[in-house]
Order: sequence, then C-alpha cells, then structure tokens
Amino acid sequence: MADADVILTGGQIFTGTGQPVAGHAVLIGDGRILGLVPQESVPAHRGPATEVVDLRGALLSPGFQDAHIHPVGGGVELLQCSLADSADAADTLRRVAEYAAEHPATDDTSAWILGGGWSMDHFPGGAPARGLLDAVVGDRPVLVASRDHHSLWASTAAIRLAGLDASTPDPVDGRIEREADGFPAGTFHEGAGDLFDAVKPAIDADLAYAGLLRAQSELLKLGITGWQDAMIGVVASMPANLPAYRRALEEDTLIAHVRGAQWWLRDTGAEQLDAIVRRRDEYERLGDDRFTLGTVKIMVDGVAENFTAAMKSPYLDAHGHETANSGLSFIDPDRLTEYVTELDRLGFQVHFHALGDRAVQEALDAVEAARAANGASDGRHHLAHLQVVSEEDAARFPELGAVANLQALWACHETQLDELTLPFLKDGLEARQYPFGDLDRAGARLAAGSDWPVSSADPIAAIHIAVNRVSPGSADAPLGGAQQRLDLATAFAAYTSGSAYVNHRDHDTGTIAPGYRADLVVIEPNPFAVPADRIHESTVVSTWVGGAPVYVRDQVDAATAAV
Repeated sequence: MADADVILTGGQIFTGTGQPVAGHAVLIGDGRILGLVPQESVPAHRGPATEVVDLRGALLSPGFQDAHIHPVGGGVELLQCSLADSADAADTLRRVAEYAAEHPATDDTSAWILGGGWSMDHFPGGAPARGLLDAVVGDRPVLVASRDHHSLWASTAAIRLAGLDASTPDPVDGRIEREADGFPAGTFHEGAGDLFDAVKPAIDADLAYAGLLRAQSELLKLGITGWQDAMIGVVASMPANLPAYRRALEEDTLIAHVRGAQWWLRDTGAEQLDAIVRRRDEYERLGDDRFTLGTVKIMVDGVAENFTAAMKSPYLDAHGHETANSGLSFIDPDRLTEYVTELDRLGFQVHFHALGDRAVQEALDAVEAARAANGASDGRHHLAHLQVVSEEDAARFPELGAVANLQALWACHETQLDELTLPFLKDGLEARQYPFGDLDRAGARLAAGSDWPVSSADPIAAIHIAVNRVSPGSADAPLGGAQQRLDLATAFAAYTSGSAYVNHRDHDTGTIAPGYRADLVVIEPNPFAVPADRIHESTVVSTWVGGAPVYVRDQVDAATAAV
C-alpha cells in the first residue's frame, strides 16, 4: 500500500454500522480511504509528506448525510427576517420590529418583510393575528413562514395587496384563519399561502445562491457532507433553488454532494412527467456526481398541528369530541398510485411527505402497487416524517423495500406537540408518535434528516432525541414509551450509511472502508463514551470532504476570538 496522505489516529472509529472500532487508524490517499489498519501498523504507512492527525480520543465517523432538508430556503431565511429560536411571541415580534428598523422601505418591493421561523406554540391556537404585525410595522406588508413552513403569517397590508377579504374562499388544499366577520385573521395554512404568490416579491437568483452557500457553510460545521434537497422547484414561500445549484456547479462552490428531489405539483397531473424526466437527464449529462435529480418529492398530506395531516380517525375538538375532519390527502389515493407506478417505471425514487397514519398507508399502498406493476426495483422509495404509523403499516416497510426517513429531533414532548396536537388526536395515538423502535424491530431500513429550516439541522441533537426520546434536561416521560428509543449505533447508522443508501451514494459514502470517499466528521467527546443523557454535549471538531478539512472548529473559534 502506498504512503498515506493523511492518517487519522487516536480515537474510536464508527465505520457506518455496528459499534465503533478501537485501536485502529484510517489511512487517506487521493481523497479516498486507503484502509482501516491496526494502530501499531501506522508507521508502515507514514511517509515524509504524510499528515498525522491525532484525534485525542474523539470519535471518527463517516460524514453525516441529511435525507430531508431545504438548504436554499434555510440559508435565505438566515439572510432575511429570521425568527428561528425566538423565545416567545414577544421575542418574535421584537425581531420583526428590529428587522423593519434595520431595513427601511425605499420602494414598493423593499417595503415587504419576508422571512420565517415563528413557532405555532407561541400563539393561541397556533394562529398569530395580523394585528400583532401591524402594531410593530404599521402598514408595511409582512409575510413570514412558520417554523414548519406549513403556515404563513401576514400583516393587513399584505392581505389587502393580495386582494383577499371575507369573500375569499379557502383553497381545496388549505385553510384561512378568519375573524368573526370572515375577514382573514392573519394565518394561512398549507395551500392558502399560495394566495400571496402574485404580489409578494420574488427571491432573486443572487439571493438564492447566497442562501445556498450560507447553508452549506452552516451544514459543514455540523458535520453534514451530503444531503437530499427535499424540494427542488418553485414552491410556496421557498425560493427557486435549481438555478442556485447549477451556478454552484459552474463556479465550483458546491462542496457537498446533493440528491435533488423534484417537487411534484399536486394541482397538476401526469403531464408534468416529461419536464421532470428532461431535468433529470440534463443533469445526468453534465457528468458531475455532486448533484443529481433522480428523485421526485410528493406531499401526501399536511401536518397535525393545523389538522391537515391525513389520519385514519377524525381529529377531536377542544372538548374531546370527534369532528368531521380527518385531515387532507393532497392527492387522491388512486391518482397517487398511478403517479408512483409511472415514476417507478421511469427509474425515479419517490420521496413521500407522509405524516399521518392514513398518509403513511396511502404511500405504502402506492409503493406496493408500483412493485406489483413493475417488479422489484432499486428505487429506494422513502417516507419522511412518519409522525403516526400504525403497527400493521410499520411491518410493511421491509416487505416493500420502503425506507423510513426519520426526523428524530421531533420525537419528544414539546409545547407544539403537547398543546396543539396530542389533545386533538384519538386516545391511544400518543403511543404511536414517531414509532422508530417499532420500525427498527420490524426490519425497516432507516435514514435520517432534519427538515431544516423547520428545525435544527444538527445531527447530534437529533441523535440525542432518537436515543433518549426526551429533550436534554427534561423530566418528561419518553414520547411513545421507552420501546420507541433507538440505540446509539442504530441512530448513527441512520444518519450515515442509512442516508447514503437513500441518496444512492452508498457505493462511495456513508461508510469508512477502502475505496470510499474520505468524507468524514470528528466529534468530541465521543458520543459512545458518555452517558446517554449527555450525547447532546458532543460537538463537531472537524469535517472532511474528499480527504481535506472543510471545517475546523478550533480554527474558526480562534478567528472569531481574534475579531
């Protein structure tokens, strides 16, 4: 074996599955892993130009891969009016007021305040009123997305500019919160947010590109070396992102590898397939494996906190009585089966948003029909979110080759879940919230993602919740019971080799083995060496892509301190 360019030694090594390996070192050459060798053999692979990196007891792992994320939108929000991590309603409004003061209106376009990240649980019923915004910005139009991006909050000026009033009907795929006289109250759920598309300023190409680069920087700091962008297209409040990726390829600024999930327009049918195929083929012809478009994202339903997640049983009202609402199936199940069968035949992977138990069943039914029509394929279709999954449907995942795409950070008690969701679900469904343990025991293949900017993109924070089912320092009982916990190795595998499988990059990423790309992350303290309730204290020391460090914590800290 030739001398290594880099040797990483002095810490345990998580290879992508199983327990970490001790007493070994990783050899890197030409951007790839040359070998995993016993510690005592390191001198035989060290040449005069070899760089030896002492891990000092930290964990070495394959780079994390996020299987469901929205980087361009998340990056743009950081550059706009960012409301993420606001402490409460007052803090949210303070941030809006500060942003308005720092960005005065100079024309009709700059008068708009755009952004997102507000939490539904900070406002009564999860529906903030227009008057709250009017009080801090006056007659400026404001349109800010909720943390989960399933609702928009608008000021009166924005509502009037969009021509909306008491006579405006709810769209078939959304709902307008209303005042007593029927006038829009300020919150617009799901497809109702599209009512502003004709008047809100578009996010220009330069801002979208800046958002992508900002997001990439943030994600590399978290050890994320690849991802699946779950929304390629022009959708609701999110910016057009495909041009940003194309520019990043042309200017050679895309460091991570990305699989793009093309957005399925739910108000359009199979006629969109030709354009989807053309886009995929165009990027395949580029021959740059940093970015591919072989996936299609289909929204099967909405979210439980605004009662649009598709459930098998009706939602309850505030008094515990059944309502006539069991959520929305955004696509008729028969049409869903038709589309998925054709996408599978064309060689696409389908990435489902399936949150309620009825949506999960409908997605699995579509996958089953596709297999019956086309035979087994390497589509690696996956269902994201999986908030409520019936026991019988959990068992179907391995049978159908469907992957469970987990957003583990949500799998704990929090105000939004406890106040806006659980009281309105049928008795017994608390035990079915994010049933990761059941899926794992059933033999389902697991992948993991964050849905950032819906929630933090930090894989370590999500892994902590997957293992504990409670947030750090919380005295709550584990959500769904202790039986829904994952062991640490399984959670790490979901975020590395599992997501690499979903991203069709398991041939060269997600595993530490000879021939694989040296896309790696160094973490301290070693999460496998601390008590389970302290996993969240571990942080990324460095991130490597192609055998070179692209983020080093101490260097960044030193630079920050110098400034």
